[in-house]
Amino acid sequence: MKLGIVGLPNVGKSTMFNSITKAGAECANYPFCTIEPNVGVVAVPDERLDKLTQMYEPEKTTPAVVEFVDIAGLVKGASKGEGLGNKFLSHIREVDAICEVVRCFENSNVVHVDGNIDPIRDIETINLELIFADIETINKRLERAKKNLKADKKYQIEIDLLERMKAKLEEGVSARAIELNEDEKEIVKDMFLLTIKPILYIANIAEEQIENAENDENVIKVKEYAKKENAEVIPLCVKIEEELSGLDDDDKKEMLEAIGLEESGLDKVIKKSYDLLGLMSFLTAGKPEVRAWTIKKGTKAPEAAGKIHSDIQRGFIKAEIVSYDNLMNVGSMVTAREKGLVRSEGKEYIMQDGDIVLFKFNV
Repeated sequence: MKLGIVGLPNVGKSTMFNSITKAGAECANYPFCTIEPNVGVVAVPDERLDKLTQMYEPEKTTPAVVEFVDIAGLVKGASKGEGLGNKFLSHIREVDAICEVVRCFENSNVVHVDGNIDPIRDIETINLELIFADIETINKRLERAKKNLKADKKYQIEIDLLERMKAKLEEGVSARAIELNEDEKEIVKDMFLLTIKPILYIANIAEEQIENAENDENVIKVKEYAKKENAEVIPLCVKIEEELSGLDDDDKKEMLEAIGLEESGLDKVIKKSYDLLGLMSFLTAGKPEVRAWTIKKGTKAPEAAGKIHSDIQRGFIKAEIVSYDNLMNVGSMVTAREKGLVRSEGKEYIMQDGDIVLFKFNV
């Protein structure tokens, strides 16, 4: 599962990517310094793993990960190939969710591609290019459905849906903001629309804006826009995050306290991105390893077992589960068993975030 970082040129995309992944993507003060997408695999911050590591003292601890792709800056006309647009749009098509960085700070030393700061204009520039690309996709699908209608009347349902979606897109509404029932979602699933992907907005602010970020005029504008898409906004000073990413844990904690933050903004971004992708973690804990395993929300126990090994899924008998909170409250697995907090769950059990699991199987 991949999350693509997008935005206009020079809004802080590559700097944020570097800070998240420490992967050293090229970062320069001019458009298109990122042409091929940089990819970084990032550990998902999870305090539960720290506590379990203290409890079990394992040989190793393995966190869940999420993959970020730094996609080059989009400009007006990208849907028609402007500014290497076709290549960039294809990179966006390959990711599962979008993290859009929006510039909300003034700095005469950092060139803005449109000359001045206007976060809503910037968001609409990108979103409209994605919408234009989606309209083109829908037009092609409509043409095919109308040809098929002559042979099979069932295609009328698809035509009606596509025409409704096209009308909304032409009004500037992203596909993710269009209400669809389950059958309609199934119809559009294989169209890989760009604006149907879940999105998280990052409001990139200056250091002096941090203290009052939630009340910042530009941040408020971004939040009002995001609300229409049921999307979330995280205000973030990318410049500060870049500094924090180069510090060890003690210095990082000290700097966070100095600027009045409880955790790094990037940690919030990574956690929220994991959630945006529809992912969660179940945990396994023991002397050899404490580990977070990534699964889609709604996954049943046997499929979760298959994440560890296909044999465990094939020979699944049951899952012995204790919630993380219950284990922490009583202090040990032995006590959790004594108090009846360890449950046996079968094949229909839907896994919950933070379940600590021991799978029983026979092959």
